[in-house]
Amino acid sequence: MTIDLEIREAERRDLPAIIALFANDEAGGHGDTTGPEAFGDYLAAFEKIGASVHQTLYVACHSGEVVGTFQTAISTSLPGRGSSSLVIEAVQTREDMRGRGIGERMVRHAIAEARERGAAKVRLTSNASRVDAHRFYERLGFERSHFGFKMQVK
Repeated sequence: MTIDLEIREAERRDLPAIIALFANDEAGGHGDTTGPEAFGDYLAAFEKIGASVHQTLYVACHSGEVVGTFQTAISTSLPGRGSSSLVIEAVQTREDMRGRGIGERMVRHAIAEARERGAAKVRLTSNASRVDAHRFYERLGFERSHFGFKMQVK
């Protein structure tokens, strides 16, 4: 089922809806909350992302409501003769809107951005427990290629 969807850069007024998407994601394990004590942290991150020429935070809207979000970042490294990658982060679709093609349209938007910006590849990581998400990304043409590691330093 295709629905009307607008994908655009996030605006400050979208921040509460974006935060709610992450707070409702139990599998993410990031400790996100809609509590008012955390809003300043989210706002500071939103402003930092907005000030970067290499990062973009997007929302997907249906009937004027935020129903999804994702973030992109361009990363350039010396291997690959200085090629760039577009990294897709924080892909979330509102729980009651899943299965309507929103996630696919957001990821395809990011892939189009990669082409426009001259990136050689698109990269993303996904929580190891998100088996359905892995099938989704593979269906869109992504291949499993690396093991990921992380370390909390704060």
